[in-house]
Parts: sequence; C-alpha cells; structure tokens
Amino acid sequence: MILSPGRGYAFVHAPKTGGTAMALALEARAMADDILIGDTPKARRRRGRLKGAQTAGRLWKHSTLRDVRGLIPDSVLDALVPVTLVRNPWDRMVSYYHWLKEQSFDHPAVGRAKTSGFADFVMDAEVGEGFRRNPYASYVAGGRDPIFLRLEHLDTDLAPFSALLGFDLMLPMANRSVRIRDWRGYYDDATQKRVADICAQDISAFSYSFDPGEPA
Repeated sequence: MILSPGRGYAFVHAPKTGGTAMALALEARAMADDILIGDTPKARRRRGRLKGAQTAGRLWKHSTLRDVRGLIPDSVLDALVPVTLVRNPWDRMVSYYHWLKEQSFDHPAVGRAKTSGFADFVMDAEVGEGFRRNPYASYVAGGRDPIFLRLEHLDTDLAPFSALLGFDLMLPMANRSVRIRDWRGYYDDATQKRVADICAQDISAFSYSFDPGEPA
C-alpha cells in the first residue's frame, strides 16, 4: 500500500493482481512524505515511520483502505483517490495456488496448496470463503470513488491514474509464478463453476468471463 497526499492517491494492493510491480513503479517516483507499507525496498527503509501507529486494522502490504484509518488524519485520507488492480478471477486463482505452493511460511493456505491438487484447492471451503468475503471493492471501501485497473487492460485503464500522477508508469515484472499462462486448461466444469460462484461480485463488476480469448 502507498498513501501519497502529495499526489492525491492511495494505492491499495489486492493480493495476486500484479500489485508488487505497481508498488515498485510508484515507489521509484515516491515523494519524501509518501507512506509506503509493504516489503518493497523503499517500504522497508521507511518502515520505522510506522512504529507505534494506532490504526483500525493490520498494517501490511495488503491492508485495506479501512485498515489504515488512524495512520493519517481522516480528512487527508478521505481526499485521496483509492487505486487498485484487479484481475480475471479464474487467472487469479491459478496464480494464487502456484504462488502458495512455492512458499514456506506457516499459514493454512500454504498447507492446503502444498498438499492438494488444484481442483481440491479450488473446492476447499476455507479458500472459497476467503475469496467470497474479500471482493476487490472491499479493499477500497470507505473512501472516494476508486480507480480500478484491470490487469488485462492496463493500456487503457491506466490513463486516469497517469493523469492524476502527472506521469506515465512503467511497470516491471515482479513475483511471476511458474505456470502455464492460459489458465483455462487448469479447470474442469466443477472448478470453473466454483470460481464463478465465489467470485460472482468481481466477475459482474468488471465483466470478466472464463473464456475471454487468449489471456493478455
């Protein structure tokens, strides 16, 4: 997450949407008083500024807009335009599964991915509840009207954010998982329908479909 009163935005990093690349691009042009929350290099160097902060929720790279209440005055936070990346949910699920399989930290989702095939992982009740409970809109709720950037359409969706920033962004490649790029081959009818169910809000909001043509 990045809070930039100087440039008027709050970048909110929803998991597995390409947010690390966006955070790196933004921190490369960070202003001196930007608040960087996460594990990118500049965010780690500025971590001391967050010491002792009393906030509504957890401060980490995937904090929601509501989580950071208290970090800066409400009047300042409410003036920022929330910005977040979104991604086709079927693609995101595949990316999430493969990313988890490569991790070693202690978390139930890591254990599920390491011990389950993809189909069993998708059908897992806890995995499903996590996706259903946290649609993209939930990350930027409680502030101004957000800018949503579809990962598959950055060439057009970045325009309003670039206008706000006053410069064009160049996104580096970051945290790319090793997998087949076309997610469709990972699914059978049951798992395809499962993602359609648990991610129905995101699919409707951003007009995603399982078979949009070749993935971007």
